[in-house]
Amino acid sequence: MDIQANAPLVQMDKMGHEQIVFCSDPSTGLKAIIGIHNTVLGPALGGTRMWMYASENDALTDVLRLSRGMSYKAAISGLNLGGGKAVIIGDSRKIKNEALMRRFGTFVDSLGGKYITAEDVGMTTKDMEYIHMETEHVVGIPESLGGGGDPSPVTAYGVYMGMKASAKKAYGSESLQGKRVLVQGAGHVGGYLVDHLVKDGAHVMIADIFENKIKEVTDRHPKVEVVSADNVSALEMDIYAPCALGATLNDDTIPQLKCQIVAGAANNQLAEEEKHGKMMIERGIIYAPDFLINAGGLINCYSELEGYNRERALEQAEQIYDTTMTVLDSSQASGKPTYQIANEMAEQRIEKIAQIHRSL
Repeated sequence: MDIQANAPLVQMDKMGHEQIVFCSDPSTGLKAIIGIHNTVLGPALGGTRMWMYASENDALTDVLRLSRGMSYKAAISGLNLGGGKAVIIGDSRKIKNEALMRRFGTFVDSLGGKYITAEDVGMTTKDMEYIHMETEHVVGIPESLGGGGDPSPVTAYGVYMGMKASAKKAYGSESLQGKRVLVQGAGHVGGYLVDHLVKDGAHVMIADIFENKIKEVTDRHPKVEVVSADNVSALEMDIYAPCALGATLNDDTIPQLKCQIVAGAANNQLAEEEKHGKMMIERGIIYAPDFLINAGGLINCYSELEGYNRERALEQAEQIYDTTMTVLDSSQASGKPTYQIANEMAEQRIEKIAQIHRSL
């Protein structure tokens, strides 16, 4: 793969990545990047995302940010895992097939367990099954094969827990009864999140660029309000839940936000952490750090490595509520942005374990 500029590689150096693997196979059309950020706590586990990136630089930037986020996600969740991520460049609706998935599996296998892959945007449990034909280093495989299946329900439950903790901080009650909640992205995680919100009595709005995803949700919940996917940040709402791609909190959108809380499943919601984390503080909007509250999927995958138990995974995801409260309380007391508090908590755990390893 030809990387046209060195800016993402400079970013890689600053983030402290251990390894970046560029995967190319002309026979299947595979173009992929695997990013391994940190393996101090254990093997790097993170899903594979398939997306039609505008450029290979964009794909590299995404995998760098996502893999770092996975390190922090594992660390703050108390899991013995490192952080990694992979992206496959291409339209999952057009070029994805068994051969491409299995070829990607051989690249994963070549890393000898240093990276363990799983499902992410544009991927399915069937894809994990194909990858599993070429490597043992994959989770999220179908339950019929002894895996945990789709991790989305556990991811959604963790986001719901983080949202309730944020509501407790903002309103004095964790109940979402009557709250206007906009779920941007009605895919796997967003759809399951809607289930929880409807049950809790929230007034739910959904937006998505794919009509079939909208229909899947409205078929289950006819009273859910469908809104245009254009400029969702300007809508009147109490809680904004980004559940699609990242960087939705940026120079353009943050000044428009008419909500008290942002708590969603998307990764890397802050386009620029320092700048936009500060802007959220200045706007008085509670931001539940994405890598903290969307950790349910990783928790589910970790449970699969130990011997899958859905009940145990949900119990661990429920603890996201308490961790979110700790972060929000610390942010309020210190005046620091919530992302910074969460980052510091993750970094401290990684450094403490690194010190143990250095002393051996």
